[in-house]
Amino acid sequence: MHNHDQQLLYRIALMLIPGVGTAVAKNLVSYCGSAEAVFNQKQGQLEKIPGIGPVMASAVVRQNVLARAEEECRFIKKSGITPLFYLDEAYPKRLSNCEDAPVMLYYKGNHDLNSSRMLAIVGTRLATDYGKSITEQLVVSLAEKNICIVSGLAYGIDIAAHKAAVTNQVPTIGVLGHGLDRIYPAGHRATADKMAEQGGLLTEYISQTLPDKNNFPERNRIIAGISDGVIVVEAAKKGGALITAHIADSYNRDVFAVPGKLNDEFSAGCNHLIKTNKAVLIESAADIIYIMGWDDEPVKKKPVVQRKMFVDLNEEERMLMNVLEKNGSMHIDAICLSSDLSMSKVAMNLLNMEFNGLLKSMPGKLYALV
Repeated sequence: MHNHDQQLLYRIALMLIPGVGTAVAKNLVSYCGSAEAVFNQKQGQLEKIPGIGPVMASAVVRQNVLARAEEECRFIKKSGITPLFYLDEAYPKRLSNCEDAPVMLYYKGNHDLNSSRMLAIVGTRLATDYGKSITEQLVVSLAEKNICIVSGLAYGIDIAAHKAAVTNQVPTIGVLGHGLDRIYPAGHRATADKMAEQGGLLTEYISQTLPDKNNFPERNRIIAGISDGVIVVEAAKKGGALITAHIADSYNRDVFAVPGKLNDEFSAGCNHLIKTNKAVLIESAADIIYIMGWDDEPVKKKPVVQRKMFVDLNEEERMLMNVLEKNGSMHIDAICLSSDLSMSKVAMNLLNMEFNGLLKSMPGKLYALV
């Protein structure tokens, strides 16, 4: 077995050990050095790792998951799937900044998951004709700005967004609540096949994982995490769309909502998000493009020499200064991608730079040099 294949085997196997979730797996890899190294540790060594007691250490040592992991490796190779480990360069960087980002992702598609502009569109499964029409209008207008549309391939607003993207040659990513050996709902198979050629299908679940109802709330964090912002078109006060919106807000993503009638059940969620300042009210894609700073208007820059007077910058601040000088106003997620720094480090340094009068913050989590 080649070294790369062996790495993949143990990475998959790690997540198959009963009781090993995202946090435990990352903790084990951090202390042991790699997924394979975890399997080579003795129980006494594992017990010394903070947060790993005798029960978990015993589960790791006594595991019997390699055969299933080998089966999954064969499926991945046969199906043309790209496995993504959370430490891989190709792993979605926006998502990697989220504490609960999956250890493994499985991707079938051709669109770069680290492309510069990604927006999620979510909503009720019981979408009205009005909601579907609004969704299509948004996708058509966003198409001009090279934006990838992310959603969950579910009934209603999700599939309306994907279909509109496919029709208008817009890249679109579907985040699934099951393995890549199936499509749920089955009626969305034709659209999903087109998406694999014009975007992609993404999941944290291995093959043979059924579309259990508990998987869908979990996958919503991926929808929010890989996106720059989330648009809620129609939603009741409870449901997956609201979960995604709240997760996006917790991830420091921009959240947008289309307002609706006061007595409309599937506008109640959108109206509530707006009323509680969890989402920005939007009437068109132009509102989103303006708030995200994607209007592509040239930014007038002051001479660089003016900023060279500030010599008390640390290495990370100088990096951020160079990124902003090169690109003009930028969303904080775009700054993270360009600088390859974590969200927490970027936020801390930007705040220091703002205090020192070097940059200004604007609505929509945009930053620009003064």
